[in-house]
Amino acid sequence: MLTSIKKKDLLVFTENQLNFIFKDKKKIKKNEINICFNTALDRTEYCFSKFKSRYYKKNKQTYFNHLNSDQYSIFLYFLSNTCFKEKVDIQTCNKIYYLNKILHSVDVFYEINLPDIFNLIHPMGTVLGRAKYSNFFVAYQNCTVGVSGNKHPSIGKFVTLRPGSSVLGNCVIENNSEVSAYSLLLNKKIIKNSIYIGNPKKNYIIKNNNKNNVHWIK
Repeated sequence: MLTSIKKKDLLVFTENQLNFIFKDKKKIKKNEINICFNTALDRTEYCFSKFKSRYYKKNKQTYFNHLNSDQYSIFLYFLSNTCFKEKVDIQTCNKIYYLNKILHSVDVFYEINLPDIFNLIHPMGTVLGRAKYSNFFVAYQNCTVGVSGNKHPSIGKFVTLRPGSSVLGNCVIENNSEVSAYSLLLNKKIIKNSIYIGNPKKNYIIKNNNKNNVHWIK
């Protein structure tokens, strides 16, 4: 994967951000997160390799630009989640997760298992909580996924959440489906190849989705 700066400089860049913002006695050191950093970069490369967007390619290779906020927010999730899985000090996990919230206004806790392949597009205000996520998942700005009544959603492959949409509770969204902008899906099943529009407390409709997903290299 091509990177906008050398990988060793990216590690220092992230370390400096964390230590500048969180000025406590527990400094994060490169050797503490180095292995997790490399694993997170590998996960980022695999994820980005499936994107069609020109912003993720350079000279026909997968490309990571640390100054592209969408890309950096995805990387920080992978880093926090990898640190959590590798049982790095929990305060380090908290700081990386918190850094992502500060920089991008995105809330994806390090315990949440997002899929190997997903995309966050302008994700300001997006909260991705506990759910079963599948590959080729897309969330835009101000989306919410989470628990209602101790039930959480199950989301299939090639699912897109448009800006301002919410998926809560005992929902099942089957493959190649969308939740339209500012729609609320609550405790409902959506069959594959569907577009859900509306709010269960008002009016909603479900249309056929015959479009090919434009985001991904299959």
